[in-house]
Amino acid sequence: MASSLTKDSPSSGEKTFFGHPRGLATLFMTEMWERFSYYGMRALLPLYLIAPGGLDMDAGTATAIYSVYLSLVYLLAMPGGWFGDRVWGPRKTVAIAGGVIMLGHLTLALPSEGTFFAGLGLVAIGSGLLKSNISTMVGHLYDGPEDPRRDGGFTIFYMGINMGAFAAPLVIGTVGENVNWHLGFALAALGMGLGVVQFLMGTRHLNERSLVVPKPLSKDERAATLRKSMIWLGVAAVFYIGTVVTGVYTLNWLLVPITIAGLVIPVMVLTRIKRDKELSASEQSKMTGYIWFFVAAAIFWMIYDQGGSTLSIFAESSAENSVFGWDFPVSWYQSVNPVLIMALAPVFAAFWLALNRRGKEPSTIVKFSSGLVLVGASFFVFLMPLTIAGDGHKAAAMWLVAIYFIQTVAELTLSPVGLSVTTKMAPEKYASQMMGVWFLAVTAGDCTTGLLSLAGVELNGTGVVALEATLAVAAGIAIFMYRGKVEQLMGEVR
Repeated sequence: MASSLTKDSPSSGEKTFFGHPRGLATLFMTEMWERFSYYGMRALLPLYLIAPGGLDMDAGTATAIYSVYLSLVYLLAMPGGWFGDRVWGPRKTVAIAGGVIMLGHLTLALPSEGTFFAGLGLVAIGSGLLKSNISTMVGHLYDGPEDPRRDGGFTIFYMGINMGAFAAPLVIGTVGENVNWHLGFALAALGMGLGVVQFLMGTRHLNERSLVVPKPLSKDERAATLRKSMIWLGVAAVFYIGTVVTGVYTLNWLLVPITIAGLVIPVMVLTRIKRDKELSASEQSKMTGYIWFFVAAAIFWMIYDQGGSTLSIFAESSAENSVFGWDFPVSWYQSVNPVLIMALAPVFAAFWLALNRRGKEPSTIVKFSSGLVLVGASFFVFLMPLTIAGDGHKAAAMWLVAIYFIQTVAELTLSPVGLSVTTKMAPEKYASQMMGVWFLAVTAGDCTTGLLSLAGVELNGTGVVALEATLAVAAGIAIFMYRGKVEQLMGEVR
């Protein structure tokens, strides 16, 4: 039987997508529209939470909600991948996920605080379901890991992510801030709706493997999973109904358990893998080394993801958001990172390749430690506009652009390396789960930010910003100083 890969191959004379299988266009557009809806809503979220015409919350609560929301998206990527592997298969999971995300944005568009948080939950669930499975389907389009087009296909796919992320704040952010918040959220729903429609229309170009459930649950496993899920759902329902009936419920009853779970679950997952007696001595050693990278990554994302909360809230109140006398919406700052990614990613790829040819490419550890030092440096730069604002003046927009620029360079130094080292150091038994473990580093970092906010820590304070910057730089230096020990634990992985 001819696969969609064969049908779409250049040798068959059929149309391709920049020399790649036609199915890549379907997945490219799906991801682009999903990211358009996600980043558009994300750009509006902290601003809507603090706005008098929004939910009129204080900055600490807004930052906590934003951080918890981001952590949930990445935390739910693991069960999302599990659903694709064991229940629905990747294609069905992505289609359902798109519908859930669209419903979530429509719920956000309703002018009610209760529906707003329900909408956030739906978007987080849908994003978690979609995130792992759509990448799996990109891999299905190619003839295994050795297909020479595979890396290029993923590069094109990730360009779709950044195209959607770049356009979203410019469109959704402008409408949300200048016209109506809820209309902005509705535009996010429209974007996801377009993504779902074109995905369903283009499924004929996808590989047939995306329809297959790789490891379907047995009848007994399905019953046991459903029973456990209903028990936990029932416990949660009884608990929260009890807090409402007794009049003690506040938003913290929801936020605090999630932030604690976001810190405990990564520890539990890493401990379970590390203690697995079926792992070889080499795999055990690599997991010990990987924990160094995991903790460092959590510190990195703790600072990096504040670009959408702490920095955005600062810009709203204390920055001169204009260029040459032309004012622009605060949400537009969220387009700086994706446009820089698109501009700089090819430069970094060529730079590393040139160094590699000369035998001078930095090791994984050096790149990782450099990313940490750079993200710490970005917060040292943040101290300048904070000081300017503290003197009663508005900080220039270019201070914030400079911070985003440094963070983007840090991301390009650390994030691809983190993804690569995760796959290389993964024990064979957990090969398909380790990408979810990497996402848990993002969860841990964002939950740390959320917990600090809930504890009343002012993240826009110069002391806290300086402490976070110092922590990141110190972590980067520590990894570099102990690189010999970490390399020994990594074995043959470099």
